[in-house]
Amino acid sequence: MLLALDISTSCTGYCLFNEDKLVDIGSINLSKHKGLFDKATQVKTDIIKLNKKYNIQHVVVEENLQAFRPGLSSAKTLMTLAQFNGVVRWICHENLRVPVEAINVNTARKSVGLKIDKKDKSKTTKEKVLDWVSADDMSIRWPTKILKSGPNKGQKRICNEAYDMADAYVIGKSFLVK
Repeated sequence: MLLALDISTSCTGYCLFNEDKLVDIGSINLSKHKGLFDKATQVKTDIIKLNKKYNIQHVVVEENLQAFRPGLSSAKTLMTLAQFNGVVRWICHENLRVPVEAINVNTARKSVGLKIDKKDKSKTTKEKVLDWVSADDMSIRWPTKILKSGPNKGQKRICNEAYDMADAYVIGKSFLVK
């Protein structure tokens, strides 16, 4: 069983694959947890539960960003994410005793045939990835919510964690096709 992770300090998306078949997809919500260690403890708890249920044999994660890019994440944010990525990778290594590998997000997208047209501004990259995953596996039911206020009150929207789940899916599929 392969566990694929998209690690973030607010929400960590995961997918489990048995050979090339998706078995489970979900997320670990970390937004209510304060501090790196509290968040890491929650991830550890959830990963151990997943391992008991699925007997994980390999872990693959999205490699942390290697360079600062103006207009996107700040240097401080990149450092925090890199620290958390390392902590979660260590948690997997220490608790699961299985190989843990990292894959660059652009390499992963390319290997599965996901092309992001940067000139097409009709959707964000996250939305394009979600669309690709939805087309690749139509059985996935993304988490949704009903908006409670504002001009779109009462409308159904895909929850933000779906984007992390979709990123984990791409990382997992990429590992499987290499």
